[in-house]
Amino acid sequence: MSGNLRVGLIGLGSMGRHHARVIRATEGFELVAVADPGGDRFGVAGDLPVLGDVHALIEAGIDAAMVAVPTVYHEDVALALAEAGVPTMVEKPIADSAAAGRRVAGAFAERGLVGAVGYVERCNPALRALRERLDAGELGQVYQVLTRRQGPFPARISDVGVVKDLATHDIDLTAWVAGSPYRSISAQVTHRSGRDNEDMVVATGLLANGVIVNHTVNWLTPFKERVTIVTGEKGAFVADTLTGDLTFHANGTVASTWDQIANFRGVSEGDVVRYAIPKREPLALEQENFRDALRGDASRIVTMAEGVATLEVIDAILASAADGQTVTL
Repeated sequence: MSGNLRVGLIGLGSMGRHHARVIRATEGFELVAVADPGGDRFGVAGDLPVLGDVHALIEAGIDAAMVAVPTVYHEDVALALAEAGVPTMVEKPIADSAAAGRRVAGAFAERGLVGAVGYVERCNPALRALRERLDAGELGQVYQVLTRRQGPFPARISDVGVVKDLATHDIDLTAWVAGSPYRSISAQVTHRSGRDNEDMVVATGLLANGVIVNHTVNWLTPFKERVTIVTGEKGAFVADTLTGDLTFHANGTVASTWDQIANFRGVSEGDVVRYAIPKREPLALEQENFRDALRGDASRIVTMAEGVATLEVIDAILASAADGQTVTL
């Protein structure tokens, strides 16, 4: 596809409003139709009429679609778009379950359509720089990936718990950063806010390449934290995705002459470097990657197959928490 692409957006809520702004600002995109059965509470439609459903969006004559509806509706909306032959990016997760995700991914694959999932963390400058440095071997062998994603409860969430809304980011970015799928996962969840869905999870897993992982995710912490720590033979990278900062803590080469300290530490503290990296809005880069996929370069999108693999881990986390067993993937 070349020239301006006519893009339709369904879902005008907390994420949809941002997608509307970014689509309008993306070179090569033109936002021509928006839809939300609940109306336009954030006032993002502008001069566009607010359509009632995905079928009206399709009838508007669009080249591509962005789906930002609640997770429970992802499957129905995405399947309608696939049936109509519309390339689509679906906000994470791809669907409400791995089985539903497989149906969505299959529908797009069967028709040869571009299908992407909106895991925006892959476009975060700190994580992109981290991935590049890991690929260049700057950490040597990777031992562990640890993530912490904590903060207050977001009023925008109505249909899923913390695992599908937040932990899904950490599962995707961990497999992407480490370059390996999950082999097994074990998890504990709790319910403290009076809702049906879980609001806190701790998960421990093993990747297929032998890297061990740990995820701490909740909506019950009175401060916001988004941190990914990758530890390896040459030190540790700390990526703060709230600020977009990447810091490297090197294993030291200077011997300690203080006997108590020298005996205590398994590695020594070396130089600490915080990298100066360009910081673009992740959502803008995500939309550009989707545009490039529509033009033939799909190398930087999160594919629907990857979205399904992440959901399989998410389902395994919930299954492990329910029965107390480690789940092998």
